[in-house]
Amino acid sequence: MELKDKVAIVTGAGSGIGRALAAGIARAGARFVVCTDLDGATAGETARMIGAVAGAAALDVADEAAIERIVADTESRHGAVDLFVSNAGYGRRGGLDLPTSEWQKMMNVHAFAHLSAARAVIPGMLARGGGYLLSTASAAGLLTQIDSGPYALSKHAAVALAEWLAINYGDQGIGVSVLCPQAVRTNILGPRAASASPSARQAAGDGILEPETVADACIDAIRNERFLVLPHPEVATYFLRKATDYDRWLSGMRRFRRKLSGG
Repeated sequence: MELKDKVAIVTGAGSGIGRALAAGIARAGARFVVCTDLDGATAGETARMIGAVAGAAALDVADEAAIERIVADTESRHGAVDLFVSNAGYGRRGGLDLPTSEWQKMMNVHAFAHLSAARAVIPGMLARGGGYLLSTASAAGLLTQIDSGPYALSKHAAVALAEWLAINYGDQGIGVSVLCPQAVRTNILGPRAASASPSARQAAGDGILEPETVADACIDAIRNERFLVLPHPEVATYFLRKATDYDRWLSGMRRFRRKLSGG
């Protein structure tokens, strides 16, 4: 799908990949880009950086009704939504020690928010004959996140949902892409990514990309209607190894975990 004259909504647009995506979509010729973030002030900064073709709104993506309202408001002001970018996310270390509520919170932001977006925009897209969904998952959605059980679970769910949408709506004009990067220079990674935590060191092993590089890869995927967006090409190799010998992959990840933890 070409982005010229299209209307887009980007969640998590206050910084990082979301900000770079909003700016890149605008540069590609979008008619209007709605920049949303839990922090409305940072979303506003992004919109001001972009200029007249962008607006901003505070949005909690865990609130399905709020997503429905932002879609309705955008369509009333700027026209039909052609592209919805579900990018909002956050990091949290932990596993069985975390209460179920923390696992549920991450599922709400990283997976069910994508479902809410699809419910809000797909009916209209089908009626118009097409549209596009871009979901930010993570390499953790194809592999794992060693020191965060809820992150691994929720990002796997994001990939699974994107697959399901692509299978069920691809023949009806709905394009779907899912972004699965490793380390990107964002707030989630933190200022000292290479030494801050096992998960940061895991992600940074193949290099830390700038958000603009990742955004460019996403825009290219949208133009070519390519499902899987892998700014770190090494992820494809790791994913293939996992698929072809799961037990060996698990053994290797246990060794990697011991290395990261100093054990």
